[in-house]
Amino acid sequence: MAEIAVHRREPTQRMGFFTDTTTCIGCKACEVACKQWNDLPADELRIGQGRSYDYTGALSASTWRHVRFAEDDAGWSFMSDVCKHCTHAGCLDACPTGALVRTEFGTVVVQPDVCNGCGYCVPSCPFGVINRDPYDGRAAKCTLCYDRLEDGLEPACAKACPTDSIQFGPLDDLVERAQGRVAQLHERGREDAYLYGAGDDPGEELAGGLGAFFLLTRPPERYGLPAQAESPIQQNMLTATAVGLTAGFAAAAVTVASVLASHRRRR
Repeated sequence: MAEIAVHRREPTQRMGFFTDTTTCIGCKACEVACKQWNDLPADELRIGQGRSYDYTGALSASTWRHVRFAEDDAGWSFMSDVCKHCTHAGCLDACPTGALVRTEFGTVVVQPDVCNGCGYCVPSCPFGVINRDPYDGRAAKCTLCYDRLEDGLEPACAKACPTDSIQFGPLDDLVERAQGRVAQLHERGREDAYLYGAGDDPGEELAGGLGAFFLLTRPPERYGLPAQAESPIQQNMLTATAVGLTAGFAAAAVTVASVLASHRRRR
């Protein structure tokens, strides 16, 4: 996996993704483009009883874009899932080393050279996005192609999408465009179309508002998304840290006591 050098500059427009599930054809071109650009390993092809061609299975440290397959009585639908780059990012709040940072584009990225592999970020993500690499233990997830944004290029997944299901741009512009798309679908009789993660009333936003949001036509759970996504608070991480420190201090105290006892026996 390539190292990510984040150069903090003056804030610019917040950039993001709008994913329209009504135009996704499940081709997985976004997955392939993401892996190629970010030099991520391929997933093992596992086809058998009860499995589909969704061989990536889920987002992981080596799969930063994942096309979910959803099937019910209404038929098949697809959704290209990705890190949400939340406004209130639980992973960023939980990181004790500063490996997770918010960039000038409003995105959240992991700096591999700063990550110590503690894993606090993993349970702190309400969407189950971030994970640890099984080989080196460091956390990894979508960077919204930070290196491409630096050069004025769109992310590889959006570039590769043949149906414009994945759209990239300034977040405010995307929300406006997405609301227009929902209105268009409603006029066509698709009353089930709605936005997930954008356009909510103040105080009702998922994780404070998502930097990667979706147009859905089924309940979010059908796509593996939570109906509610409260970001864990920093206090939870501190509690876990305090437990670890307490255990460390206890072990140190036992060591000191043993040394003192040995010293007394020698006198």
